[in-house]
Amino acid sequence: MQRYAIYYAPDAGDFADFTASWLGWDPHLGQTVAHPSVESLPQGVSDLTATPRKYGFHGTIKPPFHLAPGTDANGLRAACEALSVRLAPVTLPGLQLVDLHGFVALTPLGDTTALATMAAEVVMALDTFRAPPGPAEIARRKPDQMTDRQREMLAQWGYPYVMDQFQFHLTLTGSLTPADSAATLTALRPHLTPLLPKPFILRDLVLFGQGQDSLFRILHRYPLSG
Repeated sequence: MQRYAIYYAPDAGDFADFTASWLGWDPHLGQTVAHPSVESLPQGVSDLTATPRKYGFHGTIKPPFHLAPGTDANGLRAACEALSVRLAPVTLPGLQLVDLHGFVALTPLGDTTALATMAAEVVMALDTFRAPPGPAEIARRKPDQMTDRQREMLAQWGYPYVMDQFQFHLTLTGSLTPADSAATLTALRPHLTPLLPKPFILRDLVLFGQGQDSLFRILHRYPLSG
């Protein structure tokens, strides 16, 4: 694997099936899947979802990272197992479909404090497995467009949107114009809203790996039992 990440991903079922089809990539099966038929979209589904497709449908807990020298995948798996034993599941009322800073995504309803706290623990606990980002990766993130706090997080944790900058979301499109975003929300809502989990329960940590084809797939689920 090129990189690893800790994500939320839905259990097998209608929600997982539709979102995999929407993106055109099923991380459970590790294969491409046909897009659904959704009327009145401003662009084709393939174009709308080109940016998030390779990651699979997910909510980020610990962002993608290369393994640090001296660590390996077996050690990472053992650390995920140990972490899952002491962390408790997080339950929220549900998910909502929104325009999030210019792209379409799902965000959680209710107080997300427990979710943010859990994500911070995962970031910290597994940080010894993360190789520091190189100059090219840092430049790609455009630190000149970040706040001071985000640059601080980038320097410390290799990613700007962690700790107090964390906002859990599940990406459904790339960047869109306001008009295209509004049209996509209107078209997608009747297909996706009936499938949204109520309540929304993050019950496991899901280890993803990025293959040599650059696509992320699910490697293992670690149930939270703390």
